[in-house]
Amino acid sequence: MAARFFLRFSLLAGLVALGFPAIAQAQAPAKPEVTTIYLVRHAEKDSVFSSDPALSAVGQVRAQALSQLLARRRPVALFTTDTKRTRATLAPLAAATKLEPQVYDPKETTALAVRLRQEYIGKTVVVVGHSNTLLPLIESLGGTRPVEEIGENEYDYLFTVRISDGVLPVVGVRGYGPERRVDASAKTALPR
Repeated sequence: MAARFFLRFSLLAGLVALGFPAIAQAQAPAKPEVTTIYLVRHAEKDSVFSSDPALSAVGQVRAQALSQLLARRRPVALFTTDTKRTRATLAPLAAATKLEPQVYDPKETTALAVRLRQEYIGKTVVVVGHSNTLLPLIESLGGTRPVEEIGENEYDYLFTVRISDGVLPVVGVRGYGPERRVDASAKTALPR
């Protein structure tokens, strides 16, 4: 009788051990994949009149600060417009991550938003643009503008758009880099 009990117990324990993990996995809800998109305006541009100015010395320091902040976020793709100031803003981060920046057309925010939503699900991406293109891009991603406008002398905004299936995108904003001109207390913190 003890032998039968032991045999039944061993058989039952074996079935539970084999079947229970599969049942547990089938019942556990899948964690939603979150796509994180960091959007930033190019850093301070040189004051020398040019149709395509380079970065100023302060802008170069801000570009380094951006790299230090976002390299640890491990982006898988970097996007920039085709101007000296946006490419230079992204250059330190591109070097730190060993990623080749992809050029996008800032007039085509909808096309970029669709691409980011389709090709980078669950990933982290960085986009560098201009004061007049970032807020429309946030809207194209389905988010709400966190500020009314980006002023001509405001270079320290770092926007974060987090996208998950079935919910509206969450938009955050904070300041970064030297010579912050924007009141950082009015901005939300970036989650660690």
